[in-house]
Amino acid sequence: MTEKYEQIEKMSPEEKFSAVANLKEKLEENFVSLGQLLSEIKRSRLFKVKGYENFREFVEAEYSLSGSLAGKLVSIFDVFIEEMDVDEGTILDIGFDRLQMIQPLVRKADWADRDDWVQKAEEMPTRELRDHIKEIKKEEKEKNLDPKKVFIDQYLERMTAILNCSRTELNYKLALYFQDSDTESIRDVVRQRQREFEDELKKEEHH
Repeated sequence: MTEKYEQIEKMSPEEKFSAVANLKEKLEENFVSLGQLLSEIKRSRLFKVKGYENFREFVEAEYSLSGSLAGKLVSIFDVFIEEMDVDEGTILDIGFDRLQMIQPLVRKADWADRDDWVQKAEEMPTRELRDHIKEIKKEEKEKNLDPKKVFIDQYLERMTAILNCSRTELNYKLALYFQDSDTESIRDVVRQRQREFEDELKKEEHH
């Protein structure tokens, strides 16, 4: 860690509070130092000195800084500086916007993939990087789709169209439909169709 960051660590609470106010004025230039200060204040619960119960309340009241933005600044410092020890020059070249775009992906990635993401953020224009991230998220979503949930969604969509009602109203109409039904035969049909559905899923998994 550079000398600048070591100096920040040695500051008194009041000096840290004052530094946050000053750095906030030029956030894009100072987001790394600001992230470190906010990270320390949050971790050491320094906001209690000012009489606040939580970090979000502190940053919003003292600096008119949204809790969400403060959280992103903290995360960027914690992930890229503290955990990965990425060079500050690289961090500043990438910039706050692109770092906050890749941060959630980096946080859950393996170490090798983390370095790849930093390289992509350094080399790719913002728009291209955003599109790339969208594509990755779309692929992950498709890969993790639960077939049972897909089946339920398709069924609900079909039934709400047939009965021309909302999903909430559908529950009421189905209750009316089933109220006098033979429960034993319903149970038998459900068992049989569940077995068929799950057998079909197993076949697809083996292909």
